[in-house]
Amino acid sequence: MKKIAVTIGDPGGIGPEIVTRALESLKSRRNFIPLVIGDAYVLRKVMALLKSPLELRIVAKPEECVPDTNIVNLLDMKIMKKLKKSRPDEENGRVAAAYIRKAVDLALNKEINAVVTAPISKESLKMAGFRWPGHTEMIADLSRTEDFAMMLVGGPLRVILVTIHTALKRVPALISRQRVLKTIRLAKKACHMLKIESPRIAVAGLNPHAGEAGIFGNEEIEEIMPALRDARKEGISVSGPYPPDTVFHMAYKKFFDIVVCMYHDQGLIPLKMIAFEKGVNLTVGLPFIRTSPDHGTAYDIAWKGIANPSSIIEAIKLAAKLKM
Repeated sequence: MKKIAVTIGDPGGIGPEIVTRALESLKSRRNFIPLVIGDAYVLRKVMALLKSPLELRIVAKPEECVPDTNIVNLLDMKIMKKLKKSRPDEENGRVAAAYIRKAVDLALNKEINAVVTAPISKESLKMAGFRWPGHTEMIADLSRTEDFAMMLVGGPLRVILVTIHTALKRVPALISRQRVLKTIRLAKKACHMLKIESPRIAVAGLNPHAGEAGIFGNEEIEEIMPALRDARKEGISVSGPYPPDTVFHMAYKKFFDIVVCMYHDQGLIPLKMIAFEKGVNLTVGLPFIRTSPDHGTAYDIAWKGIANPSSIIEAIKLAAKLKM
């Protein structure tokens, strides 16, 4: 059975709650065993809040996990001193990063098969002195991965991003032939992880109407189209660049298996429109499987017992299904 490490994310956000609710819901676990990484101090508080029927079981290493669905196997980090709820906090950022480091170490040492990460706060990370712009970049750095991409899965849509967490004004300068080509290659790899052996890859343009032959911008002509030609020479089935206002409809209708998007919101807006509660983030290019829910810490509803665990449930199920 696959062992899947599940970090509780920012302790002050909804992470501990959705992880607990997800484990209550996931009773059919024929092929995986979850290992929660966090603090017993936090888990006991959230389980009391939720009146959870689950039993907490502390383990020292992944091999001690048991497959009992009534048990939460917890690797207790014992680092949380005082929980600050529902707001960014320096200690919360520090311990959330420590949970991730532990999960990455276990994955790199082949002690677990996959990592699922509950939401963290970029502000809390910054307060704790870290400079990673997000989860994806942090995990890539910790695993010394250079070629990686953020991919989102939701309903019939799959999108993968050429640029991730960057200001919109910086995006055009980052759209290079090599970066687009790298993302197309990772799109193919992502589809193979999803067991789609002959993927149909579409590439979105950057500009309105995909540049309209250079009238609205030259990025398509100078960078994106040459990357597509390079990819086709490698035997990759890829087409485009398509106008961004039509390509997602075509993918929704299943003409394509995945869309390569130029920037964060270009891909996430259509995906969240159709799969807001069940979208999953997948980091492609890592030496291990990593998924996460496609939402944030939701401080406004944290520690109220009302957070929806649907996205992290889907993230755990996808991690169990993926192949490397």
